[in-house]
Amino acid sequence: MAILDSLIPFTGRLGNIIAYKRNGKHCLRTVPEKVRQTANTRRAAKRFGAASRKGALIRHAITPHLDVHTDHALVNRLNSLILQAGTHNHAAMVKFRFNGYTGINTHINARPVFKDGKLHIPAQQFKASAKAERLDIKVIATRIDFNTRTITGSDTAMLNIPLKGRYQYFEGADMQVNVPGKGTLVVVVQVQQFKDGDAIGNRRSYAADIIAVVEEEPKKAVITIVKPLQELTHLPVIRPVSAQSGLPLIQRE
Repeated sequence: MAILDSLIPFTGRLGNIIAYKRNGKHCLRTVPEKVRQTANTRRAAKRFGAASRKGALIRHAITPHLDVHTDHALVNRLNSLILQAGTHNHAAMVKFRFNGYTGINTHINARPVFKDGKLHIPAQQFKASAKAERLDIKVIATRIDFNTRTITGSDTAMLNIPLKGRYQYFEGADMQVNVPGKGTLVVVVQVQQFKDGDAIGNRRSYAADIIAVVEEEPKKAVITIVKPLQELTHLPVIRPVSAQSGLPLIQRE
């Protein structure tokens, strides 16, 4: 691997040279003359491709609603998490940080709880930075259908909390979001500190974490109960009855 030190950096392939960006640096590598794949490497490539597609879908669903910057390693961190957990283990995404330098636990002592479309933030004492005058909490709820690879809906809610000193008591609050539809619900909490109306630029002054993943409830099958036909417990009795003509009549009961 070589590091590209040029006034005009580029990414992509140029002849047998591939330029790419890694950890904020532009790097170069050559294309191998021949690639030999075994059955194991083909399976690994297939798993990596599935994880990359799922990671891209999650990023496209959530990052447009974020008001904070993500770190440069977001793509690799998310893909690695999905690859290690398995493509169907969505619960493993809980506590994933979109800002790899810090999480919401730096700003919120008592972790929020999401249930039935409501984010509950417990009463607690916030610890603000020396410059902060306001703390914004934003909840982002996005529903993703991983089977069809579509984003079926999104909703957000914002809460502004004035800060009057280093330590600020907060009595708690509930934030409601509504995202009906089909798919898995991914819930993100974003925390950001402000001074003089502007966001503080320190990368540790903001965070955005996945705090809940709610799977779609399977539809319950409707069971129709059919009552069986009642069986006859006895047969009608036929008795001969004499008639005036001398011929017997049949009387039915």
